[in-house]
Amino acid sequence: MFYLTAFPSVLARPITSLLRRDGYPSGTLLTMGRNFAPRWVVGGSRARKLAGIEHLADRMPNVRWVLLGDDGGHDPQVFVDFACRRRDRLAVIGLRQVFDVGRSKIDLSSRADEIVGAALVGAPNGEELLPLVRAALGIGQPREGSVADWFLSEFERGNAATRLRAWTEGNAVRPLVHGHVYYDALARVLAAAGDGDSVQFVGWRGDADELLAEGGPTVVEALSGAAGRGARVRGLLWHAHTGAVGSQVGPNRMLALAVGKAGGEVLLDQRVLPFGCHHQKMVIVRHPGRPRDDVAFVGGIDLDHGSRDDADHRGDRQSVGADRVYGPNPAYHDVQLELQGPVVREAEETFRERWQNPAAVSRLPWHVVPDRIHGLPRTASPLPPASPAPPATGTCSVQLLRTYPRRRPRYPYAPSGERSIALAYTKALGRAEQLIYIEDQYLWSFDVARIFAAALQRSSRLHVIAVVPRRPDNENQFYNEAAMLGHGEALAMVREAGGDRVQVLDVENLQGLPVYVHSKLCVVDDAWAAVGSDNFNTRSWTHDSELTVAVLDTERDQRAPTDPGGLGDGARRFARELRLTLMREHLDLDEDDDLLDPTGAAETVRKSAAELDAWHDGGCHGPRPAGRLRSHPIGKEGKLPARHRWLTAPIYRSFLDPDGRPLDMRLRRTY
Repeated sequence: MFYLTAFPSVLARPITSLLRRDGYPSGTLLTMGRNFAPRWVVGGSRARKLAGIEHLADRMPNVRWVLLGDDGGHDPQVFVDFACRRRDRLAVIGLRQVFDVGRSKIDLSSRADEIVGAALVGAPNGEELLPLVRAALGIGQPREGSVADWFLSEFERGNAATRLRAWTEGNAVRPLVHGHVYYDALARVLAAAGDGDSVQFVGWRGDADELLAEGGPTVVEALSGAAGRGARVRGLLWHAHTGAVGSQVGPNRMLALAVGKAGGEVLLDQRVLPFGCHHQKMVIVRHPGRPRDDVAFVGGIDLDHGSRDDADHRGDRQSVGADRVYGPNPAYHDVQLELQGPVVREAEETFRERWQNPAAVSRLPWHVVPDRIHGLPRTASPLPPASPAPPATGTCSVQLLRTYPRRRPRYPYAPSGERSIALAYTKALGRAEQLIYIEDQYLWSFDVARIFAAALQRSSRLHVIAVVPRRPDNENQFYNEAAMLGHGEALAMVREAGGDRVQVLDVENLQGLPVYVHSKLCVVDDAWAAVGSDNFNTRSWTHDSELTVAVLDTERDQRAPTDPGGLGDGARRFARELRLTLMREHLDLDEDDDLLDPTGAAETVRKSAAELDAWHDGGCHGPRPAGRLRSHPIGKEGKLPARHRWLTAPIYRSFLDPDGRPLDMRLRRTY
């Protein structure tokens, strides 16, 4: 490994320190010259770099070279010049794309295709570039099938300040599909919490009167009941900036006051970026005397109106406002995970890190004054020492992933922010070979879609099945038009990369009304699965606080195909069963026979959606075909009116889907 720079030798030490700090592999740094003369102005650095590469080639005549650089300077021309002179000595040219990340190929010059051909690859950052270089070299992905092939290491997380472990093993993970199932499980757990136990929760919105079961209890009754029996109830709810941009202000304040009167403590937390929010959704219940019963619930479901729907998708009778296309009682599709085992301690640590943040929960006067008038707590009471991690109780390795932006005052647990969700998806999608199944509320960001597009371009047998809402769930038409701008842009990019290997669908119930897809999950090659609060957009990956659970089950599913990705990972029980459960519901199937093989599953979905579309197009005559998936109307309902583009696009990128990365990361296009 050699690092070649046009900077003089006097800067060798600081450059080496920067390479080490950013995690580059160890290697030899070669500098050009001894003074600071700006030779790059007249192209001198190009000639000196080429001379340096050729000198290395002369020293090692039997080596074929992988040349890595970026397209922001002379690197493309230097590499092509080397290829012209020593074509047989070149293996791959890999370029980090500084300027145009939308191009699938980099046009270096009119002769580049003749010289470089398929050995030329490009991506916006190193994480996305590595799989492309591997593929160009023909060495493929690592085939160990180990946890480290999928999960981030502590270093890869990029946040040395957190107390979280890289991952835990021996966990039991159960998917709770639909709010009705989750609320039923949560109500039972809260009813069993009593003296000496702890209940900790974080949320975006909480409605005190939301029913956890038909006939009760409500959210506030369940939490207050636990506090009344002696459990230590603590919570963090987002404090929306103003009522004008967040309808959560009133409900969250009401829930905080009610739980406080029962002996609990709930803070309204506004320690976010401007126009940001706390979007994590989690409840943890711990029992010091019976740790095997410790449990955490993490996913996309809040304790709010509209979430208690079931598989029939007739909606929660305590509904919320939404686009009128969803009808008077909107149906919601969502997923939460129930976690038991050592990961519960990690979930609690995530809560403790936020709870113990010494910064004021809000400094905005229109927050401070009403909070004081209502008697809401503004400082967190001390927490007792955490109990040890619960014992192993299952077969799943679990990694908790978060998003925190860099802000001031800085988070003590993430002073430079954390973007492990984005990094984990980049790593997992870089290993995808045959099927990516996703469900997401907001698949609408160009930078996120780019990672899916790169995976499709890398693997010609890869299919993507994406289940999304038909429309945003907002009553504001301008908001919807702005949202559909990013949504259409992102999906167009993925479709262009994968052609008919990409299927984008939405869901309807048996009454023909669209179902709002609120779930946020991904399954890759029936091996790796992730469920959480984050959406596939720039806001969730960089700007707001988010929490996601990645799962890799050690138990293999022995049904054929036993190794869908072909990399030795095998089909893992949890990931495969999660995908099959969701697809069976969407397709109205009782058996898995047509869904086990990824290619067969893609064809089954395509056929089912086509039949239902044809039935609707034909006036809904005759028996309704089985299945609930419809082709997503990209370019129809999702097309932004031309008269709004000049205003909508800047507002969308600034407010609806802002980028929370530090400037240097934005420039390097990395997370």
